[in-house]
Formats: sequence, C-alpha cells, structure tokens
Amino acid sequence: MASSAVKLANPNAEVLRRGDALAMNIQSARGLQNVLRSNLSPRGTLKLLVDGANQLTLTKDGKVLLNQMQITNPVAVMIARAATAQDDVAGDGTTGLVLLVGELLKQASVYIEEGVHPRVITDGFDAAKREALAFLDQFRRQMPMDREVLCSVARTALRTKLQAELADQMTEAVVDAVLAIRPTEGPIDLFMVEIMKMQHRTATDSRLVRGLVMDHGARHPDMPKRLTNCFVLTLNVSLEYEKTEVNSSFFYSSAEQRDKLIASERRFVDEKLRKIVDLKNTVCSGADKDCGFVLINQKGIDPLSLDILAKHNIFALRRAKRRNMERLQLCCGGVAQNSVDDLSPQILGRAGLVHEHVLGENKYTYVEECKVPKSVTILIKGPSTHVLQQIQDAV
Repeated sequence: MASSAVKLANPNAEVLRRGDALAMNIQSARGLQNVLRSNLSPRGTLKLLVDGANQLTLTKDGKVLLNQMQITNPVAVMIARAATAQDDVAGDGTTGLVLLVGELLKQASVYIEEGVHPRVITDGFDAAKREALAFLDQFRRQMPMDREVLCSVARTALRTKLQAELADQMTEAVVDAVLAIRPTEGPIDLFMVEIMKMQHRTATDSRLVRGLVMDHGARHPDMPKRLTNCFVLTLNVSLEYEKTEVNSSFFYSSAEQRDKLIASERRFVDEKLRKIVDLKNTVCSGADKDCGFVLINQKGIDPLSLDILAKHNIFALRRAKRRNMERLQLCCGGVAQNSVDDLSPQILGRAGLVHEHVLGENKYTYVEECKVPKSVTILIKGPSTHVLQQIQDAV
C-alpha cells in the first residue's frame, strides 16, 4: 500500500532493485571519472561547456567543471561535493579525488560481482585508509617551508591548468603574495590577497602589486597623475554640501541674504579643506618638499573641493570602497580618520608610488611600492575574458 502510494506521488520515478541500484551508482561514479580523467596532468585537454544562456566556458579546472555540470545522480553529486570541499580546503586536488573515488568503486564492483557484501568492502577501505596513513607518517619528510619549497608546490598545481611559461610567472606572484601577508603567529588570511582582473595586453603581463589597485581614479583633470614617495591620508569625512537630516528651510528676502547663506554653507566645507591643506604643507616641506600627497576619502568630494585640492597638487579619490579603505591601512600604514579635527603627521601612511592608469573609459589607481604591505594585489591581465577567467580559476 505504501509502495503504491509512493509510485502515485511520483509516477516518473525509477524503481530499481538493490543490485541494479548499486550497479547504477557505480556506473555514475565511473562516468564522472571518465569525464575528468583527461583533465589530469599538464597535457590534459580542455572542456567546452555551454550553459542555459548559451555562454561558453573553456576550462580544465576540476572545480569549475563540477560546479557547472548538471549532475543528477545522488552518488555523483556526493562525489562532486566532496571534491569541491577538497578544493576549498587545500586549493587543489579536485580531479585527483574524483579519479581516486571512481577507481575505488571500479575495484569494489569486481568483488561485488563475486558475491562479497558491500559492508565488508567498506570495512576493507577503512583498514586500507589506516594503513595508508600509517605509511605516510613514516615515509614523509619534514621540510622547511621556505620560498623555494612553496614555489615548487605552487608550480606543480599551476602547470596542470596553465601554460608552463605563464604558470612559472604566476607561481612567483602567488608565493610572494602569501609570504607578504604571512603573520608571525596564527593562520594566514588569504582574503588579504586581492585578485584584480584587467582586460589589457597579454596574460604574461600579469604581476604582483605590493599594494593596492583600485578600480577608479581622480575626478579632476588638473590633479597629478603620478606621485612618488607619497604621504597617504585616508578619510571618512564628507567634503561636499549635504542636506540636513531633519526637515528644515531657510527664507531670504534679497539676493545679498542668499549669497550670505551660500557662503556660510561653503565655509563649513572650506574649513575642513584648510586643515587638510595645512597638513599637506606641514609634511611636504624641508627634506620632503618633493613628496606627493594623496587623499583617499570614503565619502564624497564636491567639484569646488576637488578644484581646491588640485590647486595644491593633492591627488584625491572620492567614494572609495569600504574594503579598499580597510586594505589601504594594511598596505600603507596610517590610521583612517572620521574627522579632520585631529590631523597630524603620525596618522599618515606611506607609499613609494601612486599613479593613475586609464584603460578606455575605465580608470585604475595603483598604490604600490609599500615598505611592509600586509595586503597585496595580484593583477591578472589578458586579451579576453576567457583568458582572465582561466587564470583566476587556476590561482
């Protein structure tokens, strides 16, 4: 009765006996293994995927394939989830895990055909796992985690997904990025390595920027485009006219009264700018008179304020992203300010080079050559979106 009710609830479901279901699950795992088998090694082949929107994806990365393939069999889905979890933890080994599971099930099917119970086979897998771990504990060698060893590990992983020349170049960028953000104690926060994609030139122009790359530039044409040995001021202060938070209104009966009202509103912003300019004149004097001064503000800067800053040779960015503001302090040092009342040279960061790069209609600002950056950027370049995505998946 219960069986007929289930069939009625889902008349399209396939009902298989135990042996048939077991054979189907093993066949599904081996099918997934056959799809990813040709991905392995540097000579592996690329796979072309087409999604529902007719978007093409050309890749040999196991995680990308498993995420975009439409897998329906429960066992194959479980293997795919385990493989992607492996990639999330270790960053590699997705294809190898699928091949290993498929081969284990292939060998298990031989014993199942001979009448061995699946539970006995799983107990054998557990025993083999313990023996393998014991052997690895005896066989392994303790090696110093220096730059050369890390480069060898990263090169092995990247050469399976990229060309040898590009993989060697990205190996040094990845290893140097991790070493730059490595703390003296505690785990490494990989979120401090930003990956920026730029459709420009060739893939071999990709590099590590020891600092920050922001996807916007200055909004005034007279501001300097390149500064060296810069002082960096990070602010979260509005440098533009803002409406009041409560409903208010002003009444005037003559043009003179209106001009006084506008001047009083402007005086409030000009006082903030005067303090910023005074700080710039203080630090950029004497031996540091040729140093640049950079202002990066999380809030807005109106055109009149930008004009004043440009006249004093200050490179200013407005409406910077909050994440960039946090990483900027890790790159350059200094302390972000929510007010201009307590500005002093001690709260400023330092950067060796700040310059603007214009690419079509987009502007990018580079803050690099920082002395001890705790946050870096891997800048990925390529002639097409496919190349950019392939390098990002590999990294």
